[in-house]
Amino acid sequence: MTTDKISIQMARQVMLAAQGLDHAPDQPAVKADILAAVRRMRLLQIDTIQVVARSPYLVLWSRLGDYRSAWLDELLAEGALFEYWAHAACLLPIEDYPLYRRRMLDTVQDKVWPIKWAVKWSQEHPGVMERVRSHLREKGAVRSAEFENKDHKSGGWWNWKEEKDALESLLLTGEVMVARRQNFQRVYDLRERVLPNWNDDAVPSTEETSRIFTLRAVSALGVAFPAWVPGYFHQAKKGISLRLGALAGDGLLIPVEVEGFEGSAYVHPDHAHLLEESASGRLESTLTTVLSPFDPLVSDRQQARELFDFDYMIECYTPASRRRYGYFTLPILHRGRIIGRLDPKAHRAQRVFEIKALHLEPGVPVSEEMAADLAAALRRLAAWHATPDVVIRQSDPPEFVTLLNHFLTS
Repeated sequence: MTTDKISIQMARQVMLAAQGLDHAPDQPAVKADILAAVRRMRLLQIDTIQVVARSPYLVLWSRLGDYRSAWLDELLAEGALFEYWAHAACLLPIEDYPLYRRRMLDTVQDKVWPIKWAVKWSQEHPGVMERVRSHLREKGAVRSAEFENKDHKSGGWWNWKEEKDALESLLLTGEVMVARRQNFQRVYDLRERVLPNWNDDAVPSTEETSRIFTLRAVSALGVAFPAWVPGYFHQAKKGISLRLGALAGDGLLIPVEVEGFEGSAYVHPDHAHLLEESASGRLESTLTTVLSPFDPLVSDRQQARELFDFDYMIECYTPASRRRYGYFTLPILHRGRIIGRLDPKAHRAQRVFEIKALHLEPGVPVSEEMAADLAAALRRLAAWHATPDVVIRQSDPPEFVTLLNHFLTS
C-alpha cells in the first residue's frame, strides 16, 4: 500500500471541495440542493442563537447562496431528514436512521452523554414518562409548550419542565421523533407514526455501525487525520488509528502524508479524483463566504487550528468584559483560506445588517481583490436576511473598513 504525499494547500483544497465550499454554485439553489448538501456533510448541526440566521440555515447558505429557508423545514416534515444526536443535535439524512437506531439500542454501553442522561432520567421518573406517552398516544403530536406546568420555574439550559425532559428522553431513546418544527419549536410524535414501516431488523451491528461512521466521517471531511475523525459522529477515540489503518489496508481508505504533519491522514476513495485534480492544479478554491461557528469546516476547533491555522472559539458564553472579538463571530473563508472573523447582528425590523467589528487574521494582507470578494459576499448575506443595508462599525486593520465600504457602495 503506497502513501501519497500532498501539500497542506492540497489538503485544504480537498477538504473544501468535499464540503462543498470550494466554489459558488453555477445555478440558483433548488430544494433538492438542500438535501444534497446535508447528505454530503452527513449532518447539519442545530443551534438556536439567532443574531443572524440560525446555524443550520447559515451552513447551507455558505454553500448554496440564496435559498428559501422553508425548504429545510419542509424536508424535515416530509421525512427526508430527521433529528437526532450525532456529535450534537443535528438534522440527518433519513437513510442514516438505521445507524442512529443502533445508537439508541446500545444505550447501556453508549458513551454519548445525552443518551445516558435520557436513560437515567426516564428510569427515575416513570410516572411522567407514562403520562407523556399516554398524551402522545391519545392526542397525537405535541410541542413541549403545550404542557402546562405551573410549578415549574424557567431558567437556563437544561432547566426544563418535566414534560420537556420526558419528551427529550423519549426522543433520545427512540420512542418518539421530531415530526416537524413549528416556529423552530420541536413537534414530537410517536416513532410509529413518523416511520410507520420501520423494523429493527434493518439495524446494523454495533461494529458495522462504527465502521460506517468512520468511513463517512472521512468522506465528509475530505482529508482526515485520526484525531479529527471520532468527533464528527461522537465515536470513541480509543483504537481509531488502528481502525483507519485497517480500513486503508482493505482498500476502503487512501492514506496520505501531509507536509508539516506527522502520521497518516486519510481520504475516501470517492474523493480520489479530488487528489488528482489538486495535484494537477485543476482544483482551485474560489469561494468567498461567511461560515457558521458550527460549520463542519470549523466546528472541530483542533482541526481548524491545525489545517487552516485558525484559532477560534465562540465568545457568546464568555462574559462581555472578557470577549476579544465579539458575541457570535463568524469565520470568513476567502479562496481557500480562513482570513478572519466578523461580529454580526441582523436588525430585521430596521433592514440593517450590522457588523460590529471585523478582524483579519495576523499576517493577512489587505488587497482590493479580497475586499471586493468579501463585500460581494456580505451584500449577498445581507440580502438573504432581508437586511440589505450593510453597516460596518470597525475593522482590524482600521483601513480595511474604508476599502470594504468602497466596494459595498460601488
